[in-house]
Amino acid sequence: MERPYPLDSEIILNPKRYIVSKTDPKGIIEYGNDYFVEISGYSESELIGKPHNIIRHPDMPRVAFKMMWDRILQGDNFIAIVKNLAKDGSYYWVVTEFECKRDPLSNDIISFTAFRKAAPRKAVEAITPIYAKLKEIEREGGMAASEKYLRGFLEDHGTTYDDFINNTVGNRGVFKMFFNLMKKLFR
Repeated sequence: MERPYPLDSEIILNPKRYIVSKTDPKGIIEYGNDYFVEISGYSESELIGKPHNIIRHPDMPRVAFKMMWDRILQGDNFIAIVKNLAKDGSYYWVVTEFECKRDPLSNDIISFTAFRKAAPRKAVEAITPIYAKLKEIEREGGMAASEKYLRGFLEDHGTTYDDFINNTVGNRGVFKMFFNLMKKLFR
């Protein structure tokens, strides 16, 4: 597929479209909507059966995904600002809300669904230096040092991770309604 985005350039997402993907409990892609396929640059057959980290951008700190897995494996939803990597090296910023689905009989987690929409520019500008600092700390002291820094950062700002992200992306009103609607459509 010919891509209109130059290598290592930002793909500006359509704010009226959404990206949805579903994985098994180990993060293997089972489904991706048409916009996910289009933006990622992979064909559907290249995505299905692959680990979701196929789109992980190297600028993303590992601690962000550790926190995500810690939360979603407990069955809790998680929202994050994420820089994703397309097949051709271009990238795109999204606000992602992860939701787990449980087996009604065993209560075991059977899948995760990620609902994504374009990240507001102000959120990207706010999170980019934080992610750069976390990456620097990870290179020097590992993920534990990065997690310690992040916890200290949140404490210094008198907030929780969830409140910080919600305030940064403006997760209220129409923005919040979007995620609620997407969850209803994909149940």
